[in-house]
Amino acid sequence: MDHKTPAELLEMNKKWAAERLANDSEFFTSLVNVQTPDYLWIGCSDSRVPANEIVGLKSGEMFVHRNIANVVPHSDLNCLSVIQYAVEALEVSHIIVAGHYGCGGIKAAMDRTDHGEIDNWLAHIKDIYRQNYGEISAIDGRDKQADRLCELNVATQVRNVAKTVVVQKAWENGRSLKVHGWVYHLDDGILQDLKVGVDACDQLHTVFQIKNKS
Repeated sequence: MDHKTPAELLEMNKKWAAERLANDSEFFTSLVNVQTPDYLWIGCSDSRVPANEIVGLKSGEMFVHRNIANVVPHSDLNCLSVIQYAVEALEVSHIIVAGHYGCGGIKAAMDRTDHGEIDNWLAHIKDIYRQNYGEISAIDGRDKQADRLCELNVATQVRNVAKTVVVQKAWENGRSLKVHGWVYHLDDGILQDLKVGVDACDQLHTVFQIKNKS
C-alpha cells in the first residue's frame, strides 16, 4: 500500500476540490448553508466501509456516526447525541445500523486476548456473544461464527437505537422513522438487509416502551 504523508494528503485535497468545482461550480456553495440528509448511518470505523460512497449518495445526503463495531450503548453520550441531533434537528426518516463481515472488533470480542482499554468497549459485544454462545459455537468455522456474531450485533444495536427516548418520542409524535439493520460484504461491496428493522414502539418488549407522561 502506498502510504501518503500528511502534506501529500493536503495536496490531494486541493486536487479533489478543484475536480469538484470543475464538474459543478456550485458544489461547495450548495453545501455551506444546507444540511438536509434523510439518513443517519451508524457504522463501523473500519476504513474499508465509506458510508455515503457505498450507497451512492453525495456529500450532505447522509449523517454519519462511526465507532468500533457499530455499537450503540445506552451510556455513550456521543452516539446518543448524534441520534438526537439526527432525529430532532435534521428530522431524518431512516437510521441505518451497518455492520460488516470481517470486522476486527467482532473478532477481537470473540477471543480471550488482553486488548487493553478497548476490552471495555468490546464487552458490549461479548455480552451478545455470551447470550448466543450455543448458536454461534455450533457453526462450523471461526470466520462463519464471526459473521453470525456480526449479524447478531447489528440486530442488537438496532433495538438499542429503537429503545432510546428520542426515537420513541418521534414515533409517539407520529413521525415516520425506521431503524434498519444492514451488513456489508467486503468481498463484493454489497449491502444486505438483515430484516431486523423496527419502526414502532410496540415492536419492542413492553419493559422498554416509554410511555408519555401526559
